[in-house]
Amino acid sequence: MAAALALLASPFAQPAAAQERQDTPSLEDLIPDAAVDNPEEWASQGVPASDEADVDAQVPLEADAPLAEMPMITVPWPEDIDLPQIAPLEPAEQEIEFVQFEDQIPRTVAGSEERLSDELVLVFPNDTALFPQRDEFLERFESLSTVEEYDDDGNIARLAVQAREDEALLGELLRVYGYFDAQLQRSVGNVQTSVEADVDPPAVRFDIIPGNRYTVGAIDLGNLRAAGDQYDALRRAYDIQVGDPISLDTIEAEQFDLDRALGESGFPFATIDAPSLLVDHDRDEGDISMPVEPGGRYRLGEVISSDPDFLSSSHLTQIARWDQGDIYRRSDEMDLRRAMLATGLLGSVELTPVVVQEPTATEPGVVDIQADMTQAPLRTIAGSIGFGTEEGIRLEGSWEHRNLFPPEGMLRVRGIAGTQEQLAGVTFRKNNFRGRDRILTVDAFASTIDYDAYDARTASLIGTYERVSTLLFQKAFSWSVGVELVATQESERAADGRDLARETYFIAALPLYAQLDNSDDLLDPTEGWRLSGRVSPEISDNEGVQSFYVRSQVDASYYQSVGENTVLAGRVRVASIPGAPLAAIAPSRRLYAGGGGSVRGYGYRQIGPLNNTGDPLGGRSLVEVSAEARIGTGFMDGAISVVPFIDAGSVGLDPTPDFNTIKYGAGVGVRYDTGFGPLRLDVAFPLNPGPNDSWIAVYVALGQAF
Repeated sequence: MAAALALLASPFAQPAAAQERQDTPSLEDLIPDAAVDNPEEWASQGVPASDEADVDAQVPLEADAPLAEMPMITVPWPEDIDLPQIAPLEPAEQEIEFVQFEDQIPRTVAGSEERLSDELVLVFPNDTALFPQRDEFLERFESLSTVEEYDDDGNIARLAVQAREDEALLGELLRVYGYFDAQLQRSVGNVQTSVEADVDPPAVRFDIIPGNRYTVGAIDLGNLRAAGDQYDALRRAYDIQVGDPISLDTIEAEQFDLDRALGESGFPFATIDAPSLLVDHDRDEGDISMPVEPGGRYRLGEVISSDPDFLSSSHLTQIARWDQGDIYRRSDEMDLRRAMLATGLLGSVELTPVVVQEPTATEPGVVDIQADMTQAPLRTIAGSIGFGTEEGIRLEGSWEHRNLFPPEGMLRVRGIAGTQEQLAGVTFRKNNFRGRDRILTVDAFASTIDYDAYDARTASLIGTYERVSTLLFQKAFSWSVGVELVATQESERAADGRDLARETYFIAALPLYAQLDNSDDLLDPTEGWRLSGRVSPEISDNEGVQSFYVRSQVDASYYQSVGENTVLAGRVRVASIPGAPLAAIAPSRRLYAGGGGSVRGYGYRQIGPLNNTGDPLGGRSLVEVSAEARIGTGFMDGAISVVPFIDAGSVGLDPTPDFNTIKYGAGVGVRYDTGFGPLRLDVAFPLNPGPNDSWIAVYVALGQAF
């Protein structure tokens, strides 16, 4: 039947030839009466024998044959077929309830609500003792919540999806705090805050039943007891005891504490695998397992350089903060790596402890530190440009080779071309000379200076040996000692503005410097204080007349944060030169005030006693006071801050301070945080200007004014 139906429907049926139609057997010939009377018996007889010609002669019916010649085939209409009934599916459990919170949700427990936003409400038990971590938990959940992450658009479908994610997050956070049997009820719908209020947009509510907080059961720290007499101290460093409430945060933190303690107690090869927690719900406890292998305990030996011609082993051992024989400390190893990178000579440093002597049952072994390093580019060409409304333009350039005289022997050639100053000089510097962070510097230069108060032609040779703060290592105590030899020809201005005859001074000085630094940052302090002092005994020969005097100066500054974005800063400077009259002191060695690092609003060195033309003479005493507020803003992700300030200063002719002619300046500045330090732009105005003072001054520099 199927074949016949397919044939009738086929559009590719072709009419047979006439002679073939004449030989086509009828249906009665093909299906005898015996087949109709007893089909099974007829079928069992098989196919009657016939030659292949007869079979091949059989052809299909013509496509246009009358249907009357076809046997009647009836197919029941689908409506008459009795199909079996399919059992109805059970309705799926509803996951989300779209109801009114206040009126229709049955409270699982009597609790207090914490509304984090219009879309998010958490309900905790009233008894805070059941969940004492509530405040910390809320802050942590709010920062991670997907409901809180996206905008409130009133889309309940979006909210339902996020609610499921937040439910998983809540469960994970509860386990972090040791609540492994906590129950959560999630509801999504509309919140009604009061009977009279309108229905607010959709929101999510979580009812939280924390359950019992699990405690620590057994603690397995692997082979930690192999640390011998250090075991007790190391076990105290791992501050988790049996019976403590479980906190996954604490378990992770204590892993790092134990690792740090091993590294600081002489175990350079200690290993710690990640901790695991086996929770037993029958005991309400969790067992901690953390495999620890301390390895041997060692003392420190030498530093072995991979490039001794560049940086020798003895030099690296000298700048290390340990002495040979000290117990190994990982912090000493990391400190040496930072110090090596701070030289500016190395592109990369890798330090590896190498066993020299194995430990015994009673004595630690010895390890040397193998220093594998690659050189950084050693030559640098640098330049800078500056401008001040009173100082004019200043261009400065330099070339240096940082290891021309190994180890760490630098040679620099520098020059200055400016409106008021020109200079050419050469500097030799030896870093880490005879001790860590100690610097020997020899500087020789010749300069010409043309200020309103005087002009000078000077040749100087200065040598210093110092230990001062750097951008990488800010030090609580800094110091410097030096020798200074100066030959200078200087001329003051006459009352009519003419340069007086030049006088030659030969000066020898022993400058000393010390500073206590309690601030939290070298370039941008926000807390703390600084106190520094300078003393320079000097002898001067002027045309055969010798004079002895002492130049001294004290600086103090204080920094205090107020709120989150404001720092109040203040500074005081007092200086004096007793021992010789003003005329016996070269103009370049006198005291002046004014400028970007002094009293803003006035020109550089423009404050002080004046001659008849209004030009400063310099003085033998100085007092400066400054105060400013560094106020952060939200501009450029907080990189911009605004700084209103006020400065005051006075210079006197006598060694004791003179407060009769105090100059005041005020203004506002902008700071841009570069990440390296603040870039400073100050605009200042003199509040009681003299006849030669401009009405405005602008200063640009790196770092705060003080």
